[in-house]
Amino acid sequence: MGEIRRIAFLYPGQGAQKTGMAQDFYEKSEAARSIFERADQVLDFSVCDMIFHGDDRLDQTEYTQAALLTACMAITAELTARGIRPDFAAGLSLGEYGALTAAGVLSFEEAVRLVRKRGIYMEQAVPAGEGAMSAVLGLDAGSVERVLAELPGVEIANDNCPGQLVIAGEAARVAEAGERLKEAGAKRVVSLNVSGPFHSAMLAPAGVRLAEELANTEIRKPRIPYASNVTGSLVTEAEPIRRLLADQVSSRVRWQDNVKALREAGATHFIEIGPGRTLTGFLRKIDRSLHCCNIEKWEDLEQLESFL
Repeated sequence: MGEIRRIAFLYPGQGAQKTGMAQDFYEKSEAARSIFERADQVLDFSVCDMIFHGDDRLDQTEYTQAALLTACMAITAELTARGIRPDFAAGLSLGEYGALTAAGVLSFEEAVRLVRKRGIYMEQAVPAGEGAMSAVLGLDAGSVERVLAELPGVEIANDNCPGQLVIAGEAARVAEAGERLKEAGAKRVVSLNVSGPFHSAMLAPAGVRLAEELANTEIRKPRIPYASNVTGSLVTEAEPIRRLLADQVSSRVRWQDNVKALREAGATHFIEIGPGRTLTGFLRKIDRSLHCCNIEKWEDLEQLESFL
């Protein structure tokens, strides 16, 4: 008997966005084009104009999130049209909204509306320059936590894969933490070009505002299990989702735990959907035996037959 293939769709977070993302899907796929058109009907700006014609706002949080989600769900629509459907879904930070849409928890319109608000709230939560994020390479979470215990105002924001964590918090404290972590054995500490200290306690006000939006949003029982960044585990019921999403903007992204939960639940094939190969890279560092591929461009679809 052949192996039973159980597919997990994975969605990247903010930072993956690029001009022209999913444009070839827009041009060649009716299903993908429909997603872009639906986004333009819902939002107060044109995603198509922003992505296809080069617009500096694409890298501003309040616009990035809706644009990236739209591109990812456009690619997903073409996969669905080809009969490729997930058994599980997960996403990194913003990408969790792609997972929620793939799992049927949110309609695309609800998801893109929410992330537009989420982006605005996150942008407004901390004045520019007051917060910062840095990637820490070559130290495990326990070692990082021991250093940060002496530095209030800095915390682990992302646990991405072995040897790669992200810290966030007050800008001066993050810089100080970087020096301390290098002294403790970090190979490198790299300052990230982001507009705020995402997934830290400084973003709590954005979570409060997002909770108000979520209270007025229909949340459905997931059709398939999806992975929560906050808990690291799979979610199969509607009840906790509003709280988890409100908490997510100021909580650690437990991506390693998400991947392990998917693997333990039986996921065998992981498809990263959208620009870049960041999640595929993380997966290979978490478990080199995992089958993974990335669908970013139209020609990437050709690999699916042999992959699956």
